Amino acid sequence: MFSKGLKFNLVAAAYISLCVVFASASFAGARTVKDELGTLTIEGTPTRVVALEYSFVDALASVGVSPVGIADDKKSERVIPAVRKIINEWQSVGMRSQPSLEAIAQLKPDLIIADAERHSAVYEDLKAIAPTLILKSRGETYLENLEAAQIIGVALNKEAQMKVRIAQHKSKMATYKALFSSKDSIQFAVVTDKGMWMHGPASYAGGVISTLGLASPIPGQTEKAYIPTSFEQLLKVNPDWLLLGPYKDHTVVDDWKTNPLYDMLKAAKTEQTVYVSPELWSLNRGMMAAEGIAQNLEQLLIK
Repeated sequence: MFSKGLKFNLVAAAYISLCVVFASASFAGARTVKDELGTLTIEGTPTRVVALEYSFVDALASVGVSPVGIADDKKSERVIPAVRKIINEWQSVGMRSQPSLEAIAQLKPDLIIADAERHSAVYEDLKAIAPTLILKSRGETYLENLEAAQIIGVALNKEAQMKVRIAQHKSKMATYKALFSSKDSIQFAVVTDKGMWMHGPASYAGGVISTLGLASPIPGQTEKAYIPTSFEQLLKVNPDWLLLGPYKDHTVVDDWKTNPLYDMLKAAKTEQTVYVSPELWSLNRGMMAAEGIAQNLEQLLIK
């Protein structure tokens, strides 16, 4: 049992940063957390959690919690290895865009964590199954992801543990930042056979790059996280490093390479066009994903 002084400090810190209020004298009692749709009161310690976005799985794994169900797009390999090493096997509940309510209900969850953008329309249906926490995931920034992790920590009755993990994460990122002295601009983009989408400063990957003290070639483009990019636009941006996350074996970049102008790109001239994991850089937003991105950049930039 925590002392009254420590309990007061926990409540004060949570209120200031997240407007999280404990409604019980017991640490394992009812806790009311603020999410994207209002407030949610949770009692006890959830043990059967369903996560409807990869970022939530990262947060759960960060405090040693294994979800019983994940909306993994029916592709378990999309959960990054660092997370899969920690959590137990799970039941797929279908696509992130349209998770199966029946599959979720069959798991008898005591907490569902859902995305504000994707799942607000089915919030009432989810809430009828189990208490549902609605947080930002799709389109979130790096800092918003850390805020969501703190809220998840409180919901799981693991606030103190999550605070420690976030502090460890920030320390790791600061250590990586101290390693980087490169002034080269870094641009990550998702590519398919249909097009390219640069992840700008307002995106999760863009926030990680900035946190590491590295430069963006488009620092002023903060209105959209994901920027549809033509070949002509890429030539204009002309980053020093072009990191590509492919979702298809053949992408538009393969077509662009046949254009003589492609060799005008700085990244092409210096062989600094690199293919990276889209799961790590885009899908699995979270502390472990960010640390994996930092490790990728260390391997590229520290020679």
